[in-house]
Amino acid sequence: MPNQSRPKVKKSRALGIALTPKAVKYFEARPYPPGEHGRGRKQNSDYKVRLLEKQRLRAQYDISERQMARAYDRAKKAEGKTGEALVVELERRLDALVLRSGIARTIYQARQMVVHGHIQVNGGKVDKPSFRVRPDDVVMVRERSRTKPLFEMAREGGFAADGETPRYLQVNLKALAFRLDRDPNRKEIPVICDEQLVVEYYAR
Repeated sequence: MPNQSRPKVKKSRALGIALTPKAVKYFEARPYPPGEHGRGRKQNSDYKVRLLEKQRLRAQYDISERQMARAYDRAKKAEGKTGEALVVELERRLDALVLRSGIARTIYQARQMVVHGHIQVNGGKVDKPSFRVRPDDVVMVRERSRTKPLFEMAREGGFAADGETPRYLQVNLKALAFRLDRDPNRKEIPVICDEQLVVEYYAR
C-alpha cells in the first residue's frame, strides 16, 4: 500500500507549514523546501510571497482555487477587514469545523467523513464539505456511523490539539456532536496565515 503521508510531507515542506500531525516530525527535521536546492531557495518577488501565502491558506483548508476565489468574493462584501472575513468564511466550512471539534484528525479525514455521508446538520445528512455552518447549527455523526472504529476513537477523547477546541464551538465528543455558538473571530482560528498578503494577491 503506498505511503499516503509522503505527498503531504513534501507539500508541508514546500509551504512551510505542517499540514498533518504525521508531517510535524518530518517538517521539524527538514524545515526547508523539498528538492536539491531546497535549502537555498528564496522568495525573490512580492508576487511569489503573496502566491505562497495564498497557497498556504488553501492547503490548510484543502480547497480548490475556484473555492478560494469564491470565498474571497464573499469576504469582499462582508463588513470589516477582507482578510479576516476570508479566514472566517473558510472556517465556517463543515469539514473545517468537523476537524476543529476533534471528531477528525486532519482536514482530509474530515472531508472524507462528510463526503461519505457520516455527518448530519440539524438532523439532515450533509455530504458537501463546503457547506457553510451557521451559528446555532448542530452538527452530529449520524447514528448509523457511530460504531465505526474511527468514531469510537473520536468519542474517547478525539483528535483536538491538546484536548482543546475553539471557543466558538460547544463540543460533546461522547455524543459525537457540536454546535457553532457564533461566528469565529480571526484570532481564535488556528490557521497559519498572513491573510493581508492573500488579499493583496487577489486584488493585484
